Amino acid sequence: MRTYLRMSAAAVSALLALSTVTGCGGDSAAGGSSGGKVKIMVGGLDKVIYLPAMLTQKLGYFKEEGVDVQLLTEPAGVQATTSLVSGDVQGVVGFYDHTLDLQVKGKQVESVVQFSHAPGEVEVVSNKAAAGLTSPKDFKGKKLGVTGLGSSTDFLTKYLAVNDGVSTEEFSTVAVGAGQTFISALQQGSIEGGMTTDPTVAQILDKKLGKVLIDMRTPEGSKEALGGPYPSSSLYMNTDWVNGNKETVQKLANAFVKTLRWMSSHTPEEIAAKMPADYAQGGKELYAQSIKSTLPMFTTDGVMPADGPATVERVLKAFNPNLKNAKVDLEKTYTTEFVKKAG
Repeated sequence: MRTYLRMSAAAVSALLALSTVTGCGGDSAAGGSSGGKVKIMVGGLDKVIYLPAMLTQKLGYFKEEGVDVQLLTEPAGVQATTSLVSGDVQGVVGFYDHTLDLQVKGKQVESVVQFSHAPGEVEVVSNKAAAGLTSPKDFKGKKLGVTGLGSSTDFLTKYLAVNDGVSTEEFSTVAVGAGQTFISALQQGSIEGGMTTDPTVAQILDKKLGKVLIDMRTPEGSKEALGGPYPSSSLYMNTDWVNGNKETVQKLANAFVKTLRWMSSHTPEEIAAKMPADYAQGGKELYAQSIKSTLPMFTTDGVMPADGPATVERVLKAFNPNLKNAKVDLEKTYTTEFVKKAG
């Protein structure tokens, strides 16, 4: 609990700092055709799984579409979701699975651009714990790192455990964020393993601090671990806001689909070169490698994979008591209206 509180405090400080330096200035909320600012909270701007957010800005596609976007960041998707529900931002770049979780809590949120058809997540284990942690069956009694309690890494960790016969009460998830905070927790032994993404994964392997236990950066890895495609990173927004601001949402969809297409036709090195230099904390070559490892997760058109929502529902219902007996209207958790019109 203490770790989680420290992370939250750090997140607030980071948010306050970033809100003054990211985006294009101004504070007015966007209207459908007013040209006002759209604030988008990203569950970790420097994570490769959310790379399309900053890349779209760097490529100038938001500006090209005539939409003024301010990108903010939170270390965990669950905190980004809180910002959306409270009305502090108009959109979130985070995991699609939150739309199902929110629906059963009475909040109608939908994915409007689906960046991925795989989680992009990796379960890593420290070298010290590797001998006794060879599969989710060994999660029992372990402390496992996640970005935040209630985050998608938390969701997926619990599913992997339950699917292998370990109840959620038999192990602990610890909120350690991503990047250096995750790496430090692994080094210090406060966690024995955990779920994270690139570039954190690449740094752990490069420093020989741990190894990959479960790799869900590809559709094949997702199918093996979760039984099907698992749409994860996406732009999701409150449905009422989408319906009242369709012109602005279309501009956002146009910009993001252009980026996904650009990514599919450029090398990891070319993609890395467009990103902020400080994202490559392990060096340019390692950063490009982390992009290469994660690229298979991305869609090229922003369209929700046909079987994806059903996989997500099955995964969440396996361990989440809020969803287990709840009826979820999957058609209301996403829309393809805007991406299919994207030129």
